[in-house]
Amino acid sequence: MTENDRLELATFAGGCFWCMVKPFHEMPGIKKVISGYTGGTLANPTYEQVCSGLTGHTEAVQITYDPEVISYNQLLDMYWMQIDPTDAGGQFYDRGGSYRPAIFYHNEEQRLLAEESKKQLDRSGRFSKPITVPVEPAKPFYEAEDYHQDFYRKNPVRYQAYQHGSGRAQFIERHWGDQVGKK
Repeated sequence: MTENDRLELATFAGGCFWCMVKPFHEMPGIKKVISGYTGGTLANPTYEQVCSGLTGHTEAVQITYDPEVISYNQLLDMYWMQIDPTDAGGQFYDRGGSYRPAIFYHNEEQRLLAEESKKQLDRSGRFSKPITVPVEPAKPFYEAEDYHQDFYRKNPVRYQAYQHGSGRAQFIERHWGDQVGKK
């Protein structure tokens, strides 16, 4: 069995995909993180089409990972720390269906782990409102335009400004503190 034979996919939506790439890229066992669109009906949508709200797609990241190095549960833990799991209408100042949070599972094991992780977070009392993130079957994933890929590396100043300007960085700090770097 080669390394490629054992690699698995995880797909998460959490608002603007620019902010969802870096935290996963920094984890051991991650081979690739792609920004793209999923959950909708139009094949090969463009950014403009997705933003129109007419395609049903949401911005998401698709992660290729080695389950012998990092578990799906570890990916779920990092995912929860990147979003406001109580806001189904978008994330931070990005509003609408194309920015909704969601976990897209690729097999039954992922579905069960995601549902259990969601229940645990809800029961933890960390948030005063219920966890509203849906767990849905993965649909075709369409890679976003090249200028969206690895945005935090290509445009570090703009990325930092967006991360802070949207309120995401402050939300993460307020709810998770220094735990984010320990996962």
